[in-house]
Amino acid sequence: MPSDTSAPSGPVPSPLPRRILVAGTSGAGKTTLAGRVSAVLGLPYTELDSLHHGPGWTPRPEFEADVRTIAAQDAWVSEWQYPAARPLLLERAELLVWLDLPVPVVMTRVVRRTLRRRLRRIELWNGNVEPPLWTVFTSDDHILRWAWRTRHKYRGLGERLAAEAPHVQVVRLRRRRAGDRWVEGLAGGRAR
Repeated sequence: MPSDTSAPSGPVPSPLPRRILVAGTSGAGKTTLAGRVSAVLGLPYTELDSLHHGPGWTPRPEFEADVRTIAAQDAWVSEWQYPAARPLLLERAELLVWLDLPVPVVMTRVVRRTLRRRLRRIELWNGNVEPPLWTVFTSDDHILRWAWRTRHKYRGLGERLAAEAPHVQVVRLRRRRAGDRWVEGLAGGRAR
């Protein structure tokens, strides 16, 4: 069963884990939290989006092989996404941090992030940029529509993981500040 860290302080695993996944819907902050955990614990971080998306938003054929290589390493931090990657990483993971933030918070983040990336034409992965904003009306796969459609996809995640991957400790974070406190706890645990 997942630990719920909506409380003032969340559980910090002991010993500190070396293979960590961060799960959550689009806009929950997976990439940001994974980067912070990587920095605090000194573990290598791989952003799965950068491995998945080739030029023109096409999936890279090497994606699954790349994920297998990461999963085989002794230490890593990554996001828990993409159906082909999830079981490969989960099999070796020690900890999964589940960002279960309120839908309004997540959707606000997705909208802001999408607008910023599009207006500034920020290159994301392998030359890709967000498509024109009007495509939100024409593309079922536009990130804003996809984020809304998948906003509840992790319902029951704690129970599913307890059955599928009992070796993985799950920490559920329901607020950004709970995440901040949890990362601070990791930093304190590393100093010991």
